Amino acid sequence: MPPSINHWLNQFCAWVDQTPLSQIIQTKAWIVPTVQSVHILAISVVMASVLMIDLRLLGVVGRDQSVGRVAARFLPFIWWPLLVLLATGAVMIIGEPARSLKNNIFQLKVALIVAAMIVTFAFQMALRKRPAFAAGAGGRDAIAIAVVSLVLWVGIVCAGRWIAYS
Repeated sequence: MPPSINHWLNQFCAWVDQTPLSQIIQTKAWIVPTVQSVHILAISVVMASVLMIDLRLLGVVGRDQSVGRVAARFLPFIWWPLLVLLATGAVMIIGEPARSLKNNIFQLKVALIVAAMIVTFAFQMALRKRPAFAAGAGGRDAIAIAVVSLVLWVGIVCAGRWIAYS
């Protein structure tokens, strides 16, 4: 990281660390475990939903249902829990800003999340604009989306766990 960005990041982390909200998070022993539990439950919901959609795209499960129907059922359980993940992640960052924001693995996780959201959005656009895709005739496009999605989401979970050890 360039020295100017690193300096700015150090100052920002020091400032956040001294805010009243950060101090509360740091001093109340129940906050971090509770927030982490909610975070883990939310990622579980997202991962289960992603897995169901991606397995349908791959033709492994749910062949009797259209991709559009499976997506309509599970996409809300990707987007809404992402808001919960954003909120709980923000609490954890505010509680220990330097541990997260200056961590390369955390930065990788954020990049993977952005990429996964783009892939999910592209999937939704394909559903809307290509009726054959929504019906289940996605072919190579469906397989590519499913594989990339699975790799990204598994990478997100692995990076999330890896943060604790780096």
